[in-house]
Amino acid sequence: MEQNPIGWVEIPVTDMDRAKAFYETVFRLEIEVHPFGDLVMGWLPYAQGKEGASGSLVLHREAYKTSETHGPVIYFSRVDVQQELERVEAAGGHILQPKTRISEDIGFMALFRDSEGNRIALHSRV
Repeated sequence: MEQNPIGWVEIPVTDMDRAKAFYETVFRLEIEVHPFGDLVMGWLPYAQGKEGASGSLVLHREAYKTSETHGPVIYFSRVDVQQELERVEAAGGHILQPKTRISEDIGFMALFRDSEGNRIALHSRV
């Protein structure tokens, strides 16, 4: 395999300003918002030459729907999931599963509902 199978992720949102503030607060990053006709995208940063994929928050009332119970779960890779988890509720989200050991080889995960109602997960080795 020449590259990792995931190249881009789109997270549906219902309020771009609220979602942008949530993700910037929890992950301590800057999101650039770009309108494209009926679609508004909030681009997550991308580090060229680094591991992992990037993605975007997407606001489009007809084609993108948020869900806490349906669809894929996106995992954000972090140094220690507890660091981001500690900022989730203050930013308007809700912790669904606290930091939990998957296995000694794989590390830890946590699950939360973002400000828009999506299930989002975290993964770290420690």
